[in-house]
Formats: sequence, structure tokens, C-alpha cells
Amino acid sequence: MDLQETLQRMNSGKLYYCSNEELAALQLACLEKLYDYNRTRPSEQDKRAAMLREMFAGIGENCYIEPPLHANWGGKNVTFGSSVYANFNLTLVDDGEIRVGDCVMFGPNVTVATAAHPAHPGLREKQAQYNLPVTIGRNAWIGAGALILPGVTIGENTIIGAGSVVTRDIPANVVAVGNPCRVLREIGDRDREYYYRDWKIDIE
Repeated sequence: MDLQETLQRMNSGKLYYCSNEELAALQLACLEKLYDYNRTRPSEQDKRAAMLREMFAGIGENCYIEPPLHANWGGKNVTFGSSVYANFNLTLVDDGEIRVGDCVMFGPNVTVATAAHPAHPGLREKQAQYNLPVTIGRNAWIGAGALILPGVTIGENTIIGAGSVVTRDIPANVVAVGNPCRVLREIGDRDREYYYRDWKIDIE
């Protein structure tokens, strides 16, 4: 299987072998850029922003990703909207496409995975792989330590609780928690008045 066919299969959900030498060379170049990003100084915000524009498939304005960032392809298959915030140790298994809307927040140690392997042991021994895209809607909040698995879509404004394992789609405007992650409740009128238990919102 040549490089072009391998790249096409990577983005189609079809099985391919990730041991392709030309593919590994492309990936290595992306990882070199990621290495440099993770060694920037906190004061080098403009440099970081410029590097992310080069590394990612697309990234909007006012995005902040706290190093270290981990990504199989250094963000090459990742599109972020504007004003996305990611705390340290965001892991993007970006062999497939990851699409993130505006104003999304990631807590520390979140993993977003697109890559998977077949159950058949003979295929796994040959390093067979397939990728399924992940989509995270506008203004979602992904809590610390959450794990989002391949093929999942998370709706806008939704909160994923810390430590959750998201194995299937989660709708918009809900709080969802657990392993496997399930909807706990809708975000409603009470959330306009209280921000934590019985603590009232006192700012506009």
C-alpha cells in the first residue's frame, strides 16, 4: 500500500497499516514541531500562537494550549475554533480528524482519541489501525481527566464531568458523567441563578 492510499484510508475509517515508512517520516516532522512548542517559555505567547497556526489543520483566534501538549501528529489533523482553552497535558490522538468548536474548555489531563485497532490479534500484530473522527461542539467544557473515544460527538454547551469515559455521542446542553459517560441532567434555569450548589451567581 503506497503513501497516498494510506493517507486516504486514514481519513475514511478504513483499515490501514500505520507501519508505512513514508507515513512515519511525515509524522516525525510533525512531532519535531510539537517538541519545539512544548519547550517555549511562558512569556512567548505570540510565538506559541504562530506555532499552533503552523501545526494545526486550523485554529481560530485567542486559543491557549498550556504545554505540555501531546499529539500523535502534532495537531496536523485537528481544527480548533476561536477562544479554545486547554490546560496542561491535553492528549490528542489525532491520527483522524478532531474538530473543536469555539469557546471549548479542556481541563488538565484530557485525552481525545480517534485511533483504534481491530479486535483480531493477527491484524493488530501487523499494526493495523482505523480512525474515527471526534467532534466537540461550541462552548463545551471537558472536565479534568476525561477520555473521549473514537467516533464520538459532544453537543454544544455540554459539560463532561471529570474522569468520565465518553464512549458514545452526548447531546447538547447537558451535564454528563461517569464510565461509561451518561447524561446526568439538562442545563436549565436553575443554572442561571446558582453556580455551585446553593451559591448564587453574583456577577453579570
